[in-house]
Amino acid sequence: MKKTICLLLSLGIYFSVSAQKKWTLQECVEYAMEHNLQVKQNEYNKQIQEKSYQMAKNQYLPTVGASVSNNASFGQRISQEGLINRTDNFNNSLFLGASIQVFNNGRIQKQARQANYDVEASLYDLQTVKNNIALQIAQQYLNILLNREIVKINESAVENAQQNFDKAKKTTEVGKTALTVQYEAEAQLAQEKQNLKNAQIEEERALFLLAQLLQLPDYKDFDVENYTITSISPTLNLEEDILTKAFESQPEIHAAESRIKSAETATDVARTSFWPTISATAGIGTSYYSALHKNVISIPDENGNIIEATYSDPPFFQQYKDNFSQQLGISANIPIFNKGITKLQVEQAKINEDIAQNNLAQQKQQVKEKVQQAVFDVEANYQKYLAAQEAVKSTELALDFAQKSFDAGKSTIYDLNVARNNYVNSQGAVAQAKYNYLFSQKLMNFYAGIPLEL
Repeated sequence: MKKTICLLLSLGIYFSVSAQKKWTLQECVEYAMEHNLQVKQNEYNKQIQEKSYQMAKNQYLPTVGASVSNNASFGQRISQEGLINRTDNFNNSLFLGASIQVFNNGRIQKQARQANYDVEASLYDLQTVKNNIALQIAQQYLNILLNREIVKINESAVENAQQNFDKAKKTTEVGKTALTVQYEAEAQLAQEKQNLKNAQIEEERALFLLAQLLQLPDYKDFDVENYTITSISPTLNLEEDILTKAFESQPEIHAAESRIKSAETATDVARTSFWPTISATAGIGTSYYSALHKNVISIPDENGNIIEATYSDPPFFQQYKDNFSQQLGISANIPIFNKGITKLQVEQAKINEDIAQNNLAQQKQQVKEKVQQAVFDVEANYQKYLAAQEAVKSTELALDFAQKSFDAGKSTIYDLNVARNNYVNSQGAVAQAKYNYLFSQKLMNFYAGIPLEL
């Protein structure tokens, strides 16, 4: 009983700790790399290419095969003497042979090289998928942090609205202010509570979306670690340097380059069909024959008289020994005319080279546009952040003035609420600009070859 209670307590503590776990950005990325279905799909594609490469290399090895045949036939025939003879018989044969290509103008070597380039491209494709998912996770992670900051802003707004309502209620009860002031403060408090609830829902939604992105089996207890961003500083953006590093580091560029090499090698493979193929073969075999009936033969004796004798087939293993044979051969397949198919295949392969080159140009253009967009966003979001900070200072001063004017009875509670709403909105704009700038900065650093981290 005591052991059972201890076990239950241990399980309870375990599940409690698991439920309280808060994921870091690095943990989110690592989990996605191991469990994301898109990542797994590309991992399978890579494994298929690896098997194709192994098969291409194995073409150097000889082909070895064995065959066993058994045949029985039944019937009869008429001899020259007019006699009817049975032709029932049984045949058995065994053969073991091997063949290997001696010359094919390097076709096997070139096919193996092409398959190796395809493996390289699949590896880069896998890394591209991982990078895209990591960026999506980072963006959604920062979105959670943004919504949490907005929740805090709205919590502060609710607290201030509650204080104003409590103060308005007291002044109304003693007759210093009209009842409309209390109602106005109460309405503002209700509005701030609604804003807070909406902000909390958006935080939960952001957590839910990240859990879906991670493809977690259970998202209800999912939570992330908080990060405090103390300051925002400008970034020195050297677009040309970042673009150069992006061309060197981005896997989609390397994948396109590998596919160019694969296409060029495929052209070399197609050209080998103009050359003859020489193959060598070797084999051993043996056979067995049985007439399936007694063979009566007529033979003359020493006096010239015809006598009949019964002939029996040699034993099975004796025939296998006597009929054992060896074979060696070499053959050449010389192409002369195949309707121009080989020439067209080479031309088709050259077109595939042009397609691969064009794909590389497209990938570079896309990376260039992404880098330019990231650099532009960093500069623009930083300017937005500075402007939002100035707006916060101005609205904070306006709110302080409106609060003092309201306390002195020189302005209405409506004016105070407008000033407070402006201040809350400006705080939200600062948070939005801050996290937009942070993500664009991380994205720019990513293209510069710096790993994602907070």
